[in-house]
Amino acid sequence: MTIPLTDVTPLLWQVTPNPEPTSVEEREKILTDPGFGEHFTDHMIDICWSAQGGWHRPRVSPYGPIQLEPSAAVLHYAQEVFEGLKAYRHADGSIWTFRPESNGRRMQRSAHRLALPELPVEYFVESLRRLIALDGDWVPSAPETSLYLRPFMFAKEAFLGVRPANKVAFYLIASPAGAYFKGGIAPVSIWLSDQFSRAGVGGTGSAKTGGNYAASLLPQSEAYEHGCAQVLFLDSNEGKYLEELGGMNVVLVYSDGTLVTPASDSILEGVTLDSILQLARDRGHRVEQRPVSLDEWKAGVASGDIVEAFACGTAAVVTPIAQLKGRDFSIGAADAPAGELTMSLRQELTDIQYGRADDKHGWLTRLDS
Repeated sequence: MTIPLTDVTPLLWQVTPNPEPTSVEEREKILTDPGFGEHFTDHMIDICWSAQGGWHRPRVSPYGPIQLEPSAAVLHYAQEVFEGLKAYRHADGSIWTFRPESNGRRMQRSAHRLALPELPVEYFVESLRRLIALDGDWVPSAPETSLYLRPFMFAKEAFLGVRPANKVAFYLIASPAGAYFKGGIAPVSIWLSDQFSRAGVGGTGSAKTGGNYAASLLPQSEAYEHGCAQVLFLDSNEGKYLEELGGMNVVLVYSDGTLVTPASDSILEGVTLDSILQLARDRGHRVEQRPVSLDEWKAGVASGDIVEAFACGTAAVVTPIAQLKGRDFSIGAADAPAGELTMSLRQELTDIQYGRADDKHGWLTRLDS
């Protein structure tokens, strides 16, 4: 069957229901303990792009393998970007997502940096609705659970020349996600990488592309070896300014209530970060986005000027930071409690996402209507 995409385009959706969907019993078993990124819903979205025809052939099809030529450009030159957001089930059973237009615009910026076509935001949001129309039953209802939505785009042209690909594919898959912190939110220790950089000046740090995450895996392993949950990177130019964690932004809270977060051209703009900072502004807190040195963090903790630190991102929302460890120093203590403001902002944001608090900024978009 074919369904109009939206009023802004003549393209039609081809919808092919999965002939062998997961049974109700198996799905409910999965949803009782979904983990993260371990199970996937019954369907996926794909939209094609070519230099000649633009965006075309939007489809909803059964989840399954993607066929690629061995010479597909993405396998050789990493021309790929992705996004991450969630669908939340509210108390009345309705399904909502959070600021999808922001994710769609960020995907456009990432695509531009990787010389990929920019998917219209309308297509991005409509793809979420189309998937939920068939897989809405996969959105869990237990506290702190959600359906993680993973849009991604890659160069599929079979060609080994080094140039932007003339054929690209956009996909959307979804995976039920359990509570990030089982047994309650626990502050974490993070490791400072002094040998590796996440991204360089003029590089792809501000884009959400797989290569940035690949570059973080070795230092992340080093963090695990030192008993830390995450790794923090410094700038690649001087090695003195804070950048971000492997997959989250970092925020410092000062004793006067000011929130300070690093600013740099190589930091990925965070939708969760932007939302947290807005909620802080709403409360009257001063917010600063500027270069922040490691020495400033050290001195601030020593003097008592810096009283809390946390990381934020889509998966964990807000993660309290108890301790920063390096080869010859540590800031804070592994058993330090979560900060009061940290936890209050986290609660406020999740209350909005799950429909427990007023959405004063119009951040929520219903997907099942």
